[in-house]
Formats: sequence, structure tokens, C-alpha cells
Amino acid sequence: MSKIEINNIYKIFGNKPDSIMPMVQDGATKDEVLEQTGHTVGLDNVSLNIEEGETFVCMGLSGSGKSTLIRHLNRLIDPTAGEILIDGENVMSFNPEQLIDFRRHKMSMVFQRFGLFPHKTVMQNVGYGLEMQGKSEEERDKVAMEKIEAVGLNGFENQFPNQLSGGMQQRVGLARALATNSDIMLMDEAFSALDPLIRSDMQKQLIDLQSELKKTIVFITHDLDESLRLGDHIGILNAGKLVQVGTPVDIIMNPADDYVKAFVKDVNRAKVIKAKIIMTNANETNGIDKSNLVKVNEDQFIEEFLPQIVCTNANCEVVDKSGNTKGYITNKELQSSLTKS
Repeated sequence: MSKIEINNIYKIFGNKPDSIMPMVQDGATKDEVLEQTGHTVGLDNVSLNIEEGETFVCMGLSGSGKSTLIRHLNRLIDPTAGEILIDGENVMSFNPEQLIDFRRHKMSMVFQRFGLFPHKTVMQNVGYGLEMQGKSEEERDKVAMEKIEAVGLNGFENQFPNQLSGGMQQRVGLARALATNSDIMLMDEAFSALDPLIRSDMQKQLIDLQSELKKTIVFITHDLDESLRLGDHIGILNAGKLVQVGTPVDIIMNPADDYVKAFVKDVNRAKVIKAKIIMTNANETNGIDKSNLVKVNEDQFIEEFLPQIVCTNANCEVVDKSGNTKGYITNKELQSSLTKS
């Protein structure tokens, strides 16, 4: 059973969405529906599974439906049709009390514009979710301080948001989401408002935290480089339709259509592909020249060892963390992996 199951979700915005459903189900495009009916198709028959502990990135251009989708998970938006299961429970069946409890304990959300209370300190902002859960002040301050330290803001706990930079404010938002210890984190364009250097730092911090915490994260972005860096799996939306789901390497190496090809055409594959993806297993290699080998870790990205390989015209011996040989990559195979169309 997946952590999150989204089954045949439709969302149509307008006065009479149910009456428009047959038109959408018969294949009318988003533009056709808007022109003929004045209704907007937000999501068109979207289904996907998200596994526990993974970072699932949903991306697409503006208006593709990605933010609409994430808001269905905690029922900030209700679908026109379809169902959403969290740990096997249909969230559409929750009454108001169950929904409040679900939002307080099961999911947390990090917003693009931080969403901090300007009149509360960093400590109070981070502890707000715990306050809503009914935790004592002593307990919430203890947990809040742990999360403040986890995101590198110790010493700023008594500051107010307007005393912090944008990057620091986003760290507060991340700490607040972590403080409630929810299973699932929803991150809607969480780093989009940050400048490139701070954004890269926040991405690294999220990767480091996720390696320890193993939350189920649903991350929304329009930035392909960000999705490739963060995602275990990526779902690409176009005009409300889910056009491809796969690992970063799947998306780069095997784009499903012209829309996805346009996204990935300028990607530096060396930043995305790890050694273990393109290696030939050790027990399947015959005749490889082992006189000039460079050892690389199986989880290293190509960009990390490519210069050395190019300069020495060597082949690669791929090893695990213990130094055991897992496979080999010839110089020719390495070059081919970076130019495959």
C-alpha cells in the first residue's frame, strides 16, 4: 500500500463543474473547455502513487495544475471527482473534526511566501503547530528549539520575522513543518522566492534532513534542476494532465512527449546521472581494459569524476561504500550516456 494514492482526480473550476465532466472525459482540452463553457480544468484524470519516505516532485509550467494537486492532499481543495487515500483512508470521507485532526497531525505545509506570523517570534512561529495540537508551552519550546537548531537558526529564536532575511524566514517555515512531526510534508514552491545561492543552500539542507528523517515529501516546483536534485520520483503536469512519472534518470533519458523533451533538452546530464545507473555489472563485463582504471563510488554523479576520466582517458571501476567492486564504465559508455537523444 502506498503512502498516498491519488485515483482519477478531476478538478473543474466554475459554476457547474459536474455538467462539464462529460466534456472533459470525452477528451476536450483545457483551452476548448474554457472557450466553450467558461470553466477551467485544473486537473484532468490524474492518478499516481507516492511511497512512504520518498520525495516526490511535481512540476510543470504555470497553470499546469501542480499547486491545485497538492492542495487536494490536505483538502484545501475538494475534487470534482476521484479519491485520495492517505495510508489507505479516503480523506474525502473525513468529517470537519476528523479533517482538522488530520491536518494537525498527519500533514504539514511549507509555503512559497513563508506564511509566518509577523507578531510572533521565531520560537513561537515554529511552535505554533504544536500549540494547535494542545502541547504545553514547555514541550513545544523544547521541540521548537530542536528544530530551530536543525535548520541552523540557533541564536535567532527570539527574533521576529521582519528581522530575518528571506532565506532565514524560509528556514523558520521548514522548522515549523518539522516540529509537528507529521508523516507527510507538502512544499508548494517552497524555495522559489529565494535568490539562487540561498535556494541551493536550502535544497541541500532539505536533502540532508530528509536523509535522516525519511519523511514523505510532496514538493511542487516549476524548476527542472530543482526537481532533478530533490526528487526520488518526478511527475510532470501539462494543462491538468499527468504526462509522465519516473525517476530523474527516466525523465531525462526517456521523455514521454514533446512537452517533456522541451523541459529536459538543455539539462546537463552529468549532474543527474549516477555511476550505478550506467555501469555494467562486474559479473557481466568481458574484455574491459583494466590497465587504466579510476575508482568511483556508485552514488557519485558523473560530473564529479568526468574531468579525471577525460584527462586520463581511463575506464571506471564502480565501487560501493565498502570498496567492493560493483561494475565498470568504459570511457566510450560514459561519453555515450551524456549525448543519448
